[in-house]
Amino acid sequence: MCLRYAVTALFLLFITSTYQANAQTDTLRLNFQDAEKRFLESNFDLLAQKYNVESAKALIEQARLWDNPTLSTDQNIYDSGSKKFFYHNSSRQLGQVFVQLSQVFTTAGKRGKQVKVAQDNAKVQEAEFNDLMRNLRYNLQLDFGQLATLIDQAQVYQNEITSATSLVSSIQKSYDAGNTSMKDLIRLKALLFGLQNDMIENSRQINDLQTELKTLIQANEMSFVKPVINDTPKNNIDLNVAALIDRALANRADYLSNQYQLASAQHNLELQKALAAPDITIGASYDKNSSYAQNYYGLQIGLPLPFFNRNQGNIKSAKYSLMSQENTVKSNESKLKNDVVAAVNQYKLNQQLFTTQQTEFNQQYDTLFKAMMKSFKERQISLVEFVDFFDSYKDTKLKILQQQYNLQKSIADLNFAVGEPVIKP
Repeated sequence: MCLRYAVTALFLLFITSTYQANAQTDTLRLNFQDAEKRFLESNFDLLAQKYNVESAKALIEQARLWDNPTLSTDQNIYDSGSKKFFYHNSSRQLGQVFVQLSQVFTTAGKRGKQVKVAQDNAKVQEAEFNDLMRNLRYNLQLDFGQLATLIDQAQVYQNEITSATSLVSSIQKSYDAGNTSMKDLIRLKALLFGLQNDMIENSRQINDLQTELKTLIQANEMSFVKPVINDTPKNNIDLNVAALIDRALANRADYLSNQYQLASAQHNLELQKALAAPDITIGASYDKNSSYAQNYYGLQIGLPLPFFNRNQGNIKSAKYSLMSQENTVKSNESKLKNDVVAAVNQYKLNQQLFTTQQTEFNQQYDTLFKAMMKSFKERQISLVEFVDFFDSYKDTKLKILQQQYNLQKSIADLNFAVGEPVIKP
């Protein structure tokens, strides 16, 4: 008995502290559009990836730049004959100065090919940014719908706990008067204890989702986010699978990223082939005294002779990378099409299950619950009948809420598969 009272006291303390905590925090009521706006403006993961995009774009400018010219000089510092440093004779004709200025000129369009590779990499980074946003938006939509469902479930538990507590109190008095058996009293207390445990687990899940959702939208850590969900059935939506696949091919960031990587692999192969062609170095030099004549002016032209290293290994590696990426794109395209088909089918299935009749059934079930409570108190039905109905009522109410969430999730899955909003949540 002491243990039972201790458990009940702990539960009441938990519920009281939970409601007090909620009362001390600001309730932030948001529909999904408002939450998405906050997410896009302030999510740190998105901001970090956005800087990666700008970093990749800066490398395009770097790839366009010419190589710097090279200036070299040679000045005598010690004369072995006179044993003097920086020696010149009286006419200052014997000092030695050598100056050379050279410039490397790339051949075979290397610079243009490097620019193309840099542009492809920038597109890949931008696609990865969009894919990150797609994944985070998907997580946001799931968390938003699941949190709304858990809050509604908490209300179901709270209503049943209130009713069960009232019944236990009434049956306790009847038991104390000798009009009820201990078996009936214990059975009702066990029912109440089970509801209390379910309520605590539900509250734990709400707390976890609150943390995750507030991190996504950068809400104040002391606020309590309360999602506002539109549960109106979305009818007459044209879900042409072929058209949705075309939209996905044009919009899915992960697929576009693979396409850009394929283009980058192709351009890299072209670059590696171009690198096999030697670059030309052209320069001019001036030599004051070390040449066959004083004040010598010379023109220099140099290029490496491709006898041994013709960039064979890098070219072969680029070819294999290109073939690998071609198969990756094909695999990604096949997965994309299957994702769209599966998402459409799942949405249609959930849409069929979720109808306006559920609302009418829900209201009728609530009315029946009140009638059953009254009948049990008036001993018109047995405890076994009442407990069976009580459990059935809770399970049915939770299943209705779960079905509402399943519809929201199928909308999120469809939008995620296509890569853009098809149905607004």
